[in-house]
Amino acid sequence: MTHFDWPKRQARVDEISGLMMKDGFWDDQRQSKALIQELNAQKDLIESFAALDKTFKGLVAELDELKGSDDADMHALVQDELDQALKDFDAYEIKVLLSHPYDQHNAILELHPGAGGTESMDWAAMLYRMYTRYAALKGYKVTVLDYQEGEEAGIKSCSFLVEGPLAYGYLKGEKGVHRLVRISPFDASGRRHTSFTSLDVMPEFDNDINIDIRPEDIIVETHRSSGAGGQHINKTDSAVRIIHKPTGLVANCQSERSQMQNKEVAMNMLKSKIYQKMIEDQEAKLAAIRGEQKNIEWGSQIRSYVFCPYTLVKDHRTDYEENNIDKVMDGQIDEFIYAYLRQQIK
Repeated sequence: MTHFDWPKRQARVDEISGLMMKDGFWDDQRQSKALIQELNAQKDLIESFAALDKTFKGLVAELDELKGSDDADMHALVQDELDQALKDFDAYEIKVLLSHPYDQHNAILELHPGAGGTESMDWAAMLYRMYTRYAALKGYKVTVLDYQEGEEAGIKSCSFLVEGPLAYGYLKGEKGVHRLVRISPFDASGRRHTSFTSLDVMPEFDNDINIDIRPEDIIVETHRSSGAGGQHINKTDSAVRIIHKPTGLVANCQSERSQMQNKEVAMNMLKSKIYQKMIEDQEAKLAAIRGEQKNIEWGSQIRSYVFCPYTLVKDHRTDYEENNIDKVMDGQIDEFIYAYLRQQIK
């Protein structure tokens, strides 16, 4: 278990526990909440590791006792214990892979249909449904931040917040281009179409990062809200769009009831986008130094969803496949996520 540095994690637990005993710890509620969340996550990893270590040592002792024994019932019992221990280890492995500080954050997802008009917009709506179903299965809360409906069907663009433990950690690997192959319901000739939608995923940083955005570097636009969200938001020009001129990044929000609230949410989204871009730029520089080649073209899709002439969902990064496409579109994408996370082990 080279990824689990027990002494380092225990030292971090001791450090945070010490900070909690100091005067003024609760003065900054946001920081104290983040530290407690980190403390609980570290404790959970340590306790899970200790429990697994005890279980496997016990199994080794039981297997030694069974050597030369032909007690079928006892062999079956130990086999059941081993099967359960292996399942517990798989779950623990995912916990370790999701122990990066950002993984604990909520996730902001943005869907953008590719070329193809109504067909691509409908595909974006299908993906939106898939991810909201996934969130429901995980017990996560989904809040629509911006939703622009397509003229005939689907969505022009959509951004939504997924709130829950490890939301970003699980969803970060979903970022990329998703490809659909099906007989188009919008084609009277019944021809097969290929559509693309890109998904962007970023951690929600809120106010816990220090990103200086100068007033002269942004353009703030207001407009009447559209799409999902109830009747109230369509009555006033409460929706806010912020453009960051130095980077070209854009943040939209129409989920709140007032223009001021929407502007605050949009600014936090923009900070998250800027911070995410800083991380990606740094990673790109490191990759260039190492001589790595990374395809970031529109055509380099991460996953294909084929409805016709056969049914198959395939992740092109891990080669993980699932033939039951209805299961996937209903949000059961855990195995794709786990396969991606395990691939990150170096």
